[in-house]
Amino acid sequence: MFNKEDLAEVLKIALQNGGDFADIFVEQKKTTAISLEAGKVERVSSGLDVGAGIRVILGDNTSYAHTNDITIDGLKKIAEVVGKAATGKAPRRDFSLMEVPANWQPSYKKKPSTVPIEEKVALVEKANKAARDVDWRVKQVTVGYGDVEQKVTIANSEGTFVEDERVRTRIIINVVAQDGDVIQTGFESAGGLKGFELFDEVDVVELARKAARRAVAMLEAKPAPAGKMPVVMAAEAGGTMVHEACGHGLEADLVRKKLSVYAGKLGQKVASELITVIDDGTREGKYGSLQYDDEGTPASKTVLIEKGILKSYMYDKFSAMKEGRQSTGNGRRQSYQHRPIPRMTNTYIAPGDTDPQEIIADTERGLLVMKMGGGQVNTTNGEFVFDVAEGYLIENGKVGPMVRGATLTGNGPRVLQIVDKVGSDLGFAIGTCGKDGQGVPVSDAQPTIRIPEMVVGGILEED
Repeated sequence: MFNKEDLAEVLKIALQNGGDFADIFVEQKKTTAISLEAGKVERVSSGLDVGAGIRVILGDNTSYAHTNDITIDGLKKIAEVVGKAATGKAPRRDFSLMEVPANWQPSYKKKPSTVPIEEKVALVEKANKAARDVDWRVKQVTVGYGDVEQKVTIANSEGTFVEDERVRTRIIINVVAQDGDVIQTGFESAGGLKGFELFDEVDVVELARKAARRAVAMLEAKPAPAGKMPVVMAAEAGGTMVHEACGHGLEADLVRKKLSVYAGKLGQKVASELITVIDDGTREGKYGSLQYDDEGTPASKTVLIEKGILKSYMYDKFSAMKEGRQSTGNGRRQSYQHRPIPRMTNTYIAPGDTDPQEIIADTERGLLVMKMGGGQVNTTNGEFVFDVAEGYLIENGKVGPMVRGATLTGNGPRVLQIVDKVGSDLGFAIGTCGKDGQGVPVSDAQPTIRIPEMVVGGILEED
């Protein structure tokens, strides 16, 4: 979008009154969204958003401004604005920009912009029909399709210059089933850092049927028992637990503000020796992957917890500067209108070496969680509450009846401390992670794990 010399000049203007660091984020983003409800396509929208943001850091203070005028003159104007807010004794510095090599490179086989909108609509309608054909008790189906083609140019006063293209495609299916007064839901999604070729790998018909079957099966599920019991979380459940109860607490800004239960614990044992937690933005095709983060740092694989020992936090440039460390490539933002903050990419518990079926067979009685629902977590103390979207009783080491209405209550660090079985499988789920009013695409995963004791909330049966 811009040459290096022009962006270097803009950065010098931003720093002319002083400052420790300055950067520019220029973005051009094409989006398409299709939503279907009540058996018909309710909305088809597409758009192009173009803009740029400039940031100056001085000590603990950050100045940030953005504009839709992405001419050089437009960038210089907002550079002057943020530069005035960062006054200090640091001299204007001379520097040149150089391209930074990435640690990996994605490939896109079929960019969504090359696919007719009619084909995308037909895909959504096919998913709707497949879900409704499962059972007469399916009363409502919502299908959401989205794709993004984003081009960014990033430059900073450390001499970094990168250009990157990110293409993401996703589909979300939510099904509501009803039988009398009982209403249950089923949810499935798929997506990745890839183009429309996603649907060569993902069968939307089977995805829709899976969501519908879950909703229908839950209508006949028995109420979940309440009390303390072993919980086996299948890989298919996705990594909601690691993302919410652990991942956010390892983001360096929360750590620095003492809003994380993991603050001050580097080098300490924080989990079972069976637990290794990794954030990896370089995993091919995953929804949270990226070639560079939104500060121009090459994405990387960061081991956060290794065999129970806390090894690292997730850093953006600002938090890394404050701690005398290097960014881990976790500086992310929703768009040019937002400043970057530490965020997860693809966060997961590494697989172990135990057969998942052996874990169930070794559990006399407990709850098997096949799908997680929503929940809440307090990063300051690690306390959480999660809904179980699909669960089964384990009886005599075998999978028993399906149950509904189960919740999991506990403390994230304590749960990780007592995990006593880790499976050899690994299951990913996708999502949009919200923090500080920003949403970014992420994925999370875990193998099958067993927690020997958790508080399970259930539905009390009437006498």
